[in-house]
Amino acid sequence: MIDGTIGEGGHAKEIIKHIEPNGIFLGIDWDKNQTKKAKQNISGVSTKVVIAEGNYRDIPDIQKRYGLPMADGLLLDLGFSSAHLRSGRGFSFQKDEPLDMRYNEKSGGETAREALQNLKEGEIADILSTYGEEKRAREIARRIVEARKKKRLETTMDLVRLIGEKRTGKIHPATRTFQALRMYVNKELENLEEVLKSLPLVLTHGGRAAIITFHSLEDRMVKQAFRVYEDKGIGKRIHKKVIKPSREEVLQNPRSRSAKLRGFLLTNN
Repeated sequence: MIDGTIGEGGHAKEIIKHIEPNGIFLGIDWDKNQTKKAKQNISGVSTKVVIAEGNYRDIPDIQKRYGLPMADGLLLDLGFSSAHLRSGRGFSFQKDEPLDMRYNEKSGGETAREALQNLKEGEIADILSTYGEEKRAREIARRIVEARKKKRLETTMDLVRLIGEKRTGKIHPATRTFQALRMYVNKELENLEEVLKSLPLVLTHGGRAAIITFHSLEDRMVKQAFRVYEDKGIGKRIHKKVIKPSREEVLQNPRSRSAKLRGFLLTNN
């Protein structure tokens, strides 16, 4: 079994209970701090456990690296980890931190600070509109470009002050902008596209993929990929309709309110 977004190991511990004692578990996370915590939280189990630092888009390569067979199951929870809000890398708009937003600082990719400095106004607006579904995308992009002429945007509070507006509902005015920048910097949609393409390489005959999304674009990509595989006769959707959390679950865990789960069974790969 593979958990491609292991985080601190919450899902992993439950999965391992069902595959002990002879199963093999592979847990992956791009953030080395998360893999370190996962190793600490998963101990004393009888099954073979491999925890690797890496991107879930590279699962086939990671399987080869560790000499692991094709998997019977893959879980991807694309939810944003609360641990990143405490990372000091600019994910939170509640604290004044450097605008980094990379899950993996060793990736060498562009930081949020660099993106806001280098991108054109129209490009910034498109990112905020596409990834964040921000209605004020063009206005915010214009403010960013005007502000950077005078001073580089270095910290989260530099950006929050530019976004402006008082909080009028449940969602903070900066929420969608921060979400959009995080998704852009970490290439989250591109990574999801790659792992969806590689499912026949990752899963064995009869293997199942379960993917939890929290963004409409992500859910649309998963839905379309599963339909294409089904049309090609590679497998079938486990449930025709998306699975959403119950009212009781949302009350217990408000962050689950936008979660959508889709599952797929590979039958011909």
